[in-house]
Amino acid sequence: MQTHNSMSRKSNLFGKVGRLSPFLLHPIRRLVLTHKRNKLLALAASLLVVAPVSSGAPLNIYSVNYPLKYFAKRIAAEHAVISFPAPRAVDPAFWWPDAKAVGAYQTADLILLNGAGYAKWVNRVTLPQLRLVNTSAAFREHYISVDETVTHRHGPGGDHVHAGTAFNTWLDFDQAAQQAQAVAAAIERKRPASHATFDSNYEALAKELRDLDAQLASIVAQSANQPLIASHPVYQYMARRYALNVRSVLWEPDEMPSERQWAELAVLLQQHPAKWMIWESEPDAEVVERLRSMGLGTVVFDPCGNVPSQGDFMSVMRQNLQNLEVAFRQYAEPSDL
Repeated sequence: MQTHNSMSRKSNLFGKVGRLSPFLLHPIRRLVLTHKRNKLLALAASLLVVAPVSSGAPLNIYSVNYPLKYFAKRIAAEHAVISFPAPRAVDPAFWWPDAKAVGAYQTADLILLNGAGYAKWVNRVTLPQLRLVNTSAAFREHYISVDETVTHRHGPGGDHVHAGTAFNTWLDFDQAAQQAQAVAAAIERKRPASHATFDSNYEALAKELRDLDAQLASIVAQSANQPLIASHPVYQYMARRYALNVRSVLWEPDEMPSERQWAELAVLLQQHPAKWMIWESEPDAEVVERLRSMGLGTVVFDPCGNVPSQGDFMSVMRQNLQNLEVAFRQYAEPSDL
């Protein structure tokens, strides 16, 4: 009897036992489906918010020269993919990327600029301003102006002008450390959760740069104010930082200078009696022999603006210091090379 009454009450509510009445079926189903849909939408929305800051996604970083690529790689390590698309045969300071390369820069999370007028193409294209990092901004008031305007050609980059602002800022190793610090700060802003790793990596890099700074100052002190000739006007910041007494010409390592250039060098040596000439890369043997006949030895100090054929930025700079030490060793003669 109790079962019958119970079944009757269920029948009143549901119609037939085990089946929902048409009046109640749709609202309840709609409620359940709506609840599930809202949970799925909320989950999807949360994934969309988290994804851009996920530490698992490496940053996409582009640089305008090799030193900045090297700094970024040392600091970010596996947390970033660092790209520098300039061909090895060109001077990146005067390189003009094609549309494909510009498009690649436009997709970067960070674009590392050298500043000081380096890579003038940057001001001729549209790049995402909030992703640009001028790594030399901290010392922009100390840029060196280049008064003399000379147009010439070397490599496949075509004619270019050495005028306006000196741009090989990293050859002052104190400035190089400041540029590396700017790189580290930009990367940390993009991946704050890994700041401890980036700080540690930066400090290790900065220590090596400070060591180079101290070593170069010590080398120059062996024979302070010794006259030097530079084959190219690219050592301005190094000259200022380490008090080099250097005058520049415009010679290419793979070209024999004209007779007029040899005559101009002879006149310069009368005013500036140097015994050593600094080159960006090894000059032709015929040029070396003729310089030697004039009492000039040759020494290579590679600015390393592009990817080196061997080693990396730090190994190239250490070799540069070894090369330069020959020129500054007390009583050194060109025949020692």
